[in-house]
Amino acid sequence: MDDALAATIVGIMIIPQALAYAMVAGMPPVAGLYASIVGLVAYSLFGTSNSLSVGPVAVISLMTAAALGKLSLNGPAEYAAAALTLAFLSGLFLLIMGIARLGLMANFLSHPVISAFITASCLVIAVSQLRYLLGVSASGGSVPEMVFSLYSALGDTNFTTFGIGVGAIVFLVWCRTDLEKLLQSFGLSDTLALLAMRTSPLFVIMVVTLFTQWFQLDSKGVQLLGVVPAGLPELSLPNFSRELLSSLVGSALLISIIGFVESISIAQSLAAKRRERIDLNQELVALGVSNIAVAFTSGYPVTGSFGRSVVNFEAGAATPAAGLLTAGIIALVALFFTPLLFWLPEVVLAAIIIVSVLALVDFSVFRKSWQYSKADFAAACLTLVLTLLVGVEFGVAAGVLASLLIHLYKTSQPHVAVVGRVAGTEHFRNINRHKVETFDNQLSI
Repeated sequence: MDDALAATIVGIMIIPQALAYAMVAGMPPVAGLYASIVGLVAYSLFGTSNSLSVGPVAVISLMTAAALGKLSLNGPAEYAAAALTLAFLSGLFLLIMGIARLGLMANFLSHPVISAFITASCLVIAVSQLRYLLGVSASGGSVPEMVFSLYSALGDTNFTTFGIGVGAIVFLVWCRTDLEKLLQSFGLSDTLALLAMRTSPLFVIMVVTLFTQWFQLDSKGVQLLGVVPAGLPELSLPNFSRELLSSLVGSALLISIIGFVESISIAQSLAAKRRERIDLNQELVALGVSNIAVAFTSGYPVTGSFGRSVVNFEAGAATPAAGLLTAGIIALVALFFTPLLFWLPEVVLAAIIIVSVLALVDFSVFRKSWQYSKADFAAACLTLVLTLLVGVEFGVAAGVLASLLIHLYKTSQPHVAVVGRVAGTEHFRNINRHKVETFDNQLSI
């Protein structure tokens, strides 16, 4: 029963997110549904976490767009094939690392650096969605480029689109902060209140879609999602050309590392609450198989989602069956309900993305890292600035390199304390912090 409840909540929650994150990756919205179905099934069969929900996530979607955006691709078909190739390479790297038992590599990456990268990526994603909010055409690979492009297009703002987007954002933020408590105050159970709060994006989609169709808002310049193909993911082949493979190797390696670190941090924190154990190497294998499976079924790279995994955990998911049931719910939507998405304005998905990613922005890591490690603080700041100003791939590469250098520095410069005896006692303390007795001709080990 707990697995079924968890699957229902996460299934309803993942549908709008999958559609929205596919837009971030530059893929057709249905690709997000396909990646969710296949990713969940594969992970449920090979993973060791009962709570981890695998599928499209904000950061990996952005990295996918950054990796494919630098290639000279002709049309959506080539772009989709390149996305499959990227998923295949990412999965292959993860699988190789799992077989080689490199799961402990997660310990070498600085937590502040990874947190800084996620924060910067979420800010980049939020800024990239402002073009949908304004109803204008804009582009750019870094925040300054996007801001300049948006500023140049301000005169073309569609105020109907802007009104829908702002209204959706305000409502979604209110749902996140106040809806659950309000419903509980009316006597609704905690589970139902949580379900209502978590599924509020789907409610927004339904209401705005009906509103848009009723008033034919496409005639006022509101961009619609359009035709979303119905059906289950079909078998497809990545592009294995040598030129494309060599172009995507570096991006795939970065995506696999970030995806693994993000997934394992979520899985371990949730498992610890139930005294469960996560096998790091098996997690690498599971994520690798998930991405390789996605590569042959019209998706794009996937990894564990923090928000959906927490909901899965809170709803009581106790076995991998929860993931399989969630995949089944998404498959039903892909089979029978995608025609209803024709009248969905793109700005609603942009609003869902903005609210979702801004919830992941965490600047407290800079204050904490300043307090306990100036080196970690400097690396985190470097990662944040480079990701915002230069680009996602350059930022994450710098962050990973900084993490490794910090680890090497710390291990090569271990803390050594010279101690002395506190007068009149048998206690010993650091000579730099306490007034103690020392003897030049004696050495205590």
